[in-house]
Amino acid sequence: MQRKSQFAKILLGLIFVIIGSYPKLAFANNNSTKFSQQKTHNCPTNQQQPNFLVFGGGGTKEQNEIAIEKNVLYFQRTLEKMGYNPFSASIFFANGNDGKATIRYLEKLGKQKFKVPEIPDVQGKATFTNLQNWFQKTGEQISRQPIFFYFTGHGIENPNNSNNNALMLWENEALTVQELSQMLDKLPQDTPVVTMMAQCFSGSFANIIYQGGDPNKPVALQTRCGFFATIKTLPSVGCTPEVNEADYKDYSSSFFAGLSGYSRTGKRVTSADYNRDGKISYAEAHSFAKVDEETIDLPVSTSEVWLQNQATNADIELIWEQPIINLLSKARPEQQYVVKSIVKMFNLDFQKSYIENGLGSITEQEINNQIERAYFLRLGMELINIGVEQKIRYDSDKEAIAILERLIKCEAGSWEEGYFLK
Repeated sequence: MQRKSQFAKILLGLIFVIIGSYPKLAFANNNSTKFSQQKTHNCPTNQQQPNFLVFGGGGTKEQNEIAIEKNVLYFQRTLEKMGYNPFSASIFFANGNDGKATIRYLEKLGKQKFKVPEIPDVQGKATFTNLQNWFQKTGEQISRQPIFFYFTGHGIENPNNSNNNALMLWENEALTVQELSQMLDKLPQDTPVVTMMAQCFSGSFANIIYQGGDPNKPVALQTRCGFFATIKTLPSVGCTPEVNEADYKDYSSSFFAGLSGYSRTGKRVTSADYNRDGKISYAEAHSFAKVDEETIDLPVSTSEVWLQNQATNADIELIWEQPIINLLSKARPEQQYVVKSIVKMFNLDFQKSYIENGLGSITEQEINNQIERAYFLRLGMELINIGVEQKIRYDSDKEAIAILERLIKCEAGSWEEGYFLK
């Protein structure tokens, strides 16, 4: 009886964490701060190239871990693997090019040191003004290239409104969801934007789909979607002063590995082309990361956050009480991959429900192990995504279906030539 009560408490906790009204689970904090703190290259350029924008770094040199610098360098290598000029992205990183030693790392004996950033072709500091200016100049261009915006760094939670969390820019400048959305609102409506964010509490930025970033307002007319390391109420992992990249396990590492087919150490990974169309979509890379990323993170996309916000407690309980196999029949290939992989991981029974599998198959040790628990919670979230989408389509809610289709179409885009947005 005690075991059943413990497991039920975990499931109930997930329900409220997803809808954002439950006290935070006890996950490790990732150096988050309080909300009150505020060349040329001879590689050929892909003619369908998106407008790549990268902002990275900590708010101070003490929070500017070497892993963040290495994330940007891995992004450049990923561009090259995908056939783009690796230095074609507009990169703004920490203190920019002022020559100061601001990157924190640990030497072999574990002593903390600082070094100068070594990212090629950095355009300037990662500041609010530089971000605002970049979007303004981009919006004035005649060409309407789609934008891919990657942020790697730290995030903070807004204790008064987790729908409007912030990411930290250089010198502890906080950029909120609503401030970023207001910048996007000023772009031409025919300039689509895709984001990938790896900071703590990043799921809050799924609200960029709304005008002004406010979920109480209509969905923006401009096409926007994004992928985030974790939900809005939890910190993420990945910012470390450790030097060895082979030890890095985080969302952005797995996302770009899935997208390009190469890990950050240059090794080939299993293809994420789950629908077998010859292209790797953002959604497929996101699903790859959910299974590949051995961390406590709970990755989400804009469509998934939107779906989870449509779900009532009764919806979630109904989804979790039906056999898993029943939900898979209408799931998309990338969703099927996540469900099947985690079911196999725990040796669960497709003929049983999520709740039955949990009470009958998950051991006490697995429940108490944070990484194992995260995988099981990811499975529960994936089933919610699938079940709520099926319910919306069954109910024939035209307005809801239209929003969902726009988000899914945006997330089905890719860096593959001509496939940024399908």
